[in-house]
Amino acid sequence: MTRRPRTAYRLRRTVAAPAHAPAAAASFTATDAKKEFGRVLEIVLRGGRVVITKHDAPKAVVLSMDEFTALTQATERTLETLSGHFDALLAGMQAPKARAGMKAAFDAAPKEVGRAAVAAARRRV
Repeated sequence: MTRRPRTAYRLRRTVAAPAHAPAAAASFTATDAKKEFGRVLEIVLRGGRVVITKHDAPKAVVLSMDEFTALTQATERTLETLSGHFDALLAGMQAPKARAGMKAAFDAAPKEVGRAAVAAARRRV
């Protein structure tokens, strides 16, 4: 009697999830993923994700190209947004009034800086 691989049970359990619920990622050991790469690829092509484990610890995830593209584009958009904010803040700091304020702050005595910090904290409360 042949023994069924552990991944077959995990695959059935993952595929049986309701369509409206987020699919749990299938899990394969690194050895099983290598042996059953066709099955891993089929899960991913159907919209699933596969977690590759080694010594019972997750080490990698296989996902579709569409998901990968969406994830990397989201990061690029966030970086572009942050870069835009930084450029705007830097431009604002170059104005004459901002420069004078920074010069006054750097030239201030420690007691003056302390008083200004306390006053700012009181305004926030």
